[in-house]
Amino acid sequence: MGDAAMRLTTLAEELLGAPLPVRIRAWDGSESGPPSAPVLVVRHRRALRRLLWRPGELGLARAWVAGEIDVEGDLYAALDLLSGIIWERGDERPTSGHPLRDPRLRAAARGLLKIGGALPPPPPPAEEVRRRAGPLHTKRRDKKAISHHYDVGNAFYELVLGPSMVYSCAYWQDGGTLEDAQRDKLDLVCRKLGLKEGDRLLDVGCGWGSMAMHAAREYGVQVTGITLSREQAAYARKCIAEEGLTDRIEIRVQDYRDVRDGPYDAISSIGMAEHVGQVRYHQYAEQLFSLLEPGGRLLNHQISRPPEENESAYHVDEFIDRYVFPDGELAPLGRTVTSLEAAGFEVRDVEAIREHYALTLRRWVANLEADWDQAVRHSSPGRARVWRLYMAACAISFERNKIGVNQILAVKTPGSGASGLPLRTRTWT
Repeated sequence: MGDAAMRLTTLAEELLGAPLPVRIRAWDGSESGPPSAPVLVVRHRRALRRLLWRPGELGLARAWVAGEIDVEGDLYAALDLLSGIIWERGDERPTSGHPLRDPRLRAAARGLLKIGGALPPPPPPAEEVRRRAGPLHTKRRDKKAISHHYDVGNAFYELVLGPSMVYSCAYWQDGGTLEDAQRDKLDLVCRKLGLKEGDRLLDVGCGWGSMAMHAAREYGVQVTGITLSREQAAYARKCIAEEGLTDRIEIRVQDYRDVRDGPYDAISSIGMAEHVGQVRYHQYAEQLFSLLEPGGRLLNHQISRPPEENESAYHVDEFIDRYVFPDGELAPLGRTVTSLEAAGFEVRDVEAIREHYALTLRRWVANLEADWDQAVRHSSPGRARVWRLYMAACAISFERNKIGVNQILAVKTPGSGASGLPLRTRTWT
């Protein structure tokens, strides 16, 4: 038996400055580390060459997607242990230049070179979005980014999301199924918007049509749903026809910047604003404001991140940018509220529901794992691996309060100051 696992453990501990909390099993059959811990399996030395040529998260992501590294045992436990060390160390990336200018990383690279060999870098997995030149968040570029994320086959999403086909944080009350919690979330949004018979609702980023159908069926409203995904739109139209709601719902493949048929009585934007980007957020807020009737309400449901001491140093997560949400950006809650207020909105309520998202993600991961072979057939082995890692890691991030999710209720309050909201909107137990 070789000694690759021991050498990798030593190298990792030198780099981390702490004992490695997981066990390593290498391609040569060797093992090292705590015997009862989750096992990080390094199946091929090619994974080390990926790290050598792209040190850090992107190299690890490529090795994971390619199946060259894996976790045996509890994936959440492994991620929690590893992320705990990284978060406790803080952000120690070099502030400028190539990462290998850092002496410690140079030493690690020499270690990887000895163990993994000096062959050329393996090509990135096919699931990776190639680096895109040009300005961020043009209409053309946003459409391509949305297509990468959502146009991977509706059958794949049916396995992961379940019958509700809602791809955003559910709202968990007294136990129940994922479908119960997603229905309760949709109804919560409708109640916050104060929907009533005959209202016009614009659902921005309508997904597979679940919000539009709930609002039309349960509240009697006329709904326009917009998405940039043709696969989503086709699926939504089919479901709407089966529900007999075609006279109440129109689904368009349309950018939010191109909507011109206001005014609407209410707007829902659920899990869409993360795609807008910092450079377009004021335009997004102003456009939604312009599309509302005076007194109309906006429910903006959006993932947030903590503010940075130096906001210009904020960087997009490489794994998520290359494999999950190209060009996606998270903003601090305060910046989102400020942008909405700058557009003219009166922000009336903010509800933080991050624990709900952790529960939702764990249910999605369970769905994926339960139908793994089908998920692979409907997409690819790499795509399924992307989603398993992404959702499990995000669940840990929500649980540890590294990211949050908030429902912001804002009103286009008229000059009279009459918001139209009741004096009491919350009941605490």
